[in-house]
Amino acid sequence: MLTSFHSRAQAEFHPAPSIEPPEETKLAVSSSLPAEAGCIGAFVGSDAGVKDASFDPALLKASGFEGKAGQTLVIPRVEGPPLVAIGVGPLAQLDASKLRDAAAAFARSAGNQTHLALRLPDTGTVPLDVAAQALTEGVLLARYRYRPYKRNSEQEPPLGALTLVADAGNAARVEQGMARGGVHSRATAFARDLANAPATLLTAARMAKVAESLAERCGLKVEVFDGEALAGLGCGGLLGVNAGSTEPPRMIKLTYTPGEGRQGPVTGVGRVALVGKGIMFDSGGLGLKPNDLVHATMKGDMSGAGAILAAMTALKSLGCKAEVTAYLMCTDNMPSGTAMKLGDVLTVRGGKTVEVINTDAEGRLVMSDGLVLATEQTPRPDAIVDIATLTGACQRALGVLSAGVIGNDQSLVEQVKGAGERTGDTVWQLPLDRRLRPELESEVADMKNVGGDNAGAITAALFLEEFVDGLPWAHIDMAGTARAERDNAWRSKGATGYGTRLLIDFLMGFKAPRQTRN
Repeated sequence: MLTSFHSRAQAEFHPAPSIEPPEETKLAVSSSLPAEAGCIGAFVGSDAGVKDASFDPALLKASGFEGKAGQTLVIPRVEGPPLVAIGVGPLAQLDASKLRDAAAAFARSAGNQTHLALRLPDTGTVPLDVAAQALTEGVLLARYRYRPYKRNSEQEPPLGALTLVADAGNAARVEQGMARGGVHSRATAFARDLANAPATLLTAARMAKVAESLAERCGLKVEVFDGEALAGLGCGGLLGVNAGSTEPPRMIKLTYTPGEGRQGPVTGVGRVALVGKGIMFDSGGLGLKPNDLVHATMKGDMSGAGAILAAMTALKSLGCKAEVTAYLMCTDNMPSGTAMKLGDVLTVRGGKTVEVINTDAEGRLVMSDGLVLATEQTPRPDAIVDIATLTGACQRALGVLSAGVIGNDQSLVEQVKGAGERTGDTVWQLPLDRRLRPELESEVADMKNVGGDNAGAITAALFLEEFVDGLPWAHIDMAGTARAERDNAWRSKGATGYGTRLLIDFLMGFKAPRQTRN
């Protein structure tokens, strides 16, 4: 299949940047301030005065610094690097989320520095390793920028090193948390890179090549299915969406089996299947999206698949004990003379037929094939989790800071919610209200791909549930959280990498629901 002239021109005249996890920032724990640090941060609460001898309380008060959460004050010095007072709000209310946000505020206040030092505060009830992880994530994620196409002179320098200053007796626990935070942050930055990459650079085929290039070092088995193989599998949902594109589709199957981790040999504790929406660019198909800024963000409609790929790269280094299989369903959704039309009927893997009522409701079509394949694994998974930028309805309901989660097994949903709370990738549970299922009935096929005008996030989930064969399942609709329009705490402008750390945390602590059928 021929690629478009635009794609060929991009490849010929604009060599494609590499796509792989970013270089690691040097992380260290020290009992003393490093001489090479360009800036030193310390925390100040709003309810307990100044606990750091480096700061003059009177000077802070005169400067209007009150220790409020997110507040920073840079204090230049004649000798030594500048000090930054970082507000965390009431110390009695300190938690990992507030530490992460405060560390991000510090990182942004010192955006021109390449080596930062941060004094570990009195963390109260927050365990030291959890605090160190949160601080590391806050700094690294706040300093993220998508850099391949900007000239170096136009951007702040990348962060080269971060040092946490802690008592020598706490070093081991702090190092453990800092290392974990480094892995989580690097995976999230990779997911951001994937979603920020222009669609001409990151096609479905290129996504598959990226996965293959990472497989050996990340302890993953990768299988790639092209259009012919997908036709042989009967994946009519993915192929139907791909019909209008000059770029061929790919299904990328990733398998992680517990083996040697940082803590030695591990034993599997359960099996999880992940399914990700990988719409590399979503024009809406023949149901073309409006000609506004929405189109500029549609290169990120593969953020669910990107989050899964990025999360999978972290499992070996963290010693994950769960067996994980992932299905990344990747294609463009484009208009052309061959594109799927309103009223077309697609046959999904397993034989179920779907009438296409809206060509811009394509994510659920590609994911249906992946969900069926997940149920057919031998042995069957203990649970299925899918993640997708699926519905504008979910974004309108929940905004841009929390994703929606819907599932058929409450214990599984609770595990997802817990992972969201711990990582800051928060979710809010919506009901799987089966009273709305009749809205998906079709006169000519087994079902339609959309319901009525209301409760679009719920009817989309009801559609997906049709393909999980009763297995414990949770669906994460991240439509609102995939992108930030401005810097906000550790969420840098652009793709957020939402879901990457949530999935890592979920998989690291996974417990098989009791009702699993094999």
